[in-house]
Amino acid sequence: MSQSRTRLVMGNWKMHGNLTENAALLGGLVAGAQRAGAARLAVCVPFPYLAQARQALDGTAISWGAQDVSVHDRGAYTGEVSAAMLADLGVTWALCGHSERRALHGESSAVVAAKAAAALGAGLTPVVCVGETLSDRDAGDAECVIGDQLDPVLALGAEALGRLVIAYEPVWAIGTGRTATPEQAQAVHAFIRAALARHGAQQTPILYGGSVKAANAAALFAQPDIDGALVGGASLVADEFLNIAAAAA
Repeated sequence: MSQSRTRLVMGNWKMHGNLTENAALLGGLVAGAQRAGAARLAVCVPFPYLAQARQALDGTAISWGAQDVSVHDRGAYTGEVSAAMLADLGVTWALCGHSERRALHGESSAVVAAKAAAALGAGLTPVVCVGETLSDRDAGDAECVIGDQLDPVLALGAEALGRLVIAYEPVWAIGTGRTATPEQAQAVHAFIRAALARHGAQQTPILYGGSVKAANAAALFAQPDIDGALVGGASLVADEFLNIAAAAA
């Protein structure tokens, strides 16, 4: 993607927040949203707070998303949340295959692709997460692992790929304070871009995630194939998140 394209800065709150804390955070984001300039802002919040996010953000430039989505449309699937339910709450985005879902819930890459397809079917934009562990990287297998994670998503075809987002999150850099260097991140983004291009989807946005902070955001965004960020812990502090977005503007 060209450096001139609008970048997307998305927060993933993970399992954090309550009504009072969320109100303060969302209010701070709305009040300071102009600091993001041309960058697009979004937050992915826990399911119970989607309605609160909608109330706070509806009519603003900030969109909201969910942290997961079911592969099922409806039925006897206790605890699952369908894409149609998310769409009913005005959701724009749905994270699919975050490393924590893959590791803690055993989600396979095929399941992740099915979740992305379900999201697309309801008019949502899936954000498909891929990334390698430290042992994968140290063994020189990062591209092989990420390629395997991408394959079922690439099989959805160019039309679908043109309506989703990929997020590269090296597992070893999520919540650890350790960040891939801009050059390391760019190398993987270029690998992903090439894979997308082979399927006619070279314009699909690719976000970087993994201990993104205001202090390292500008260097990451300076890379030609980094189209934005999926921000974890730093998205829980309005000022820090907005400073990251300002670096993307």
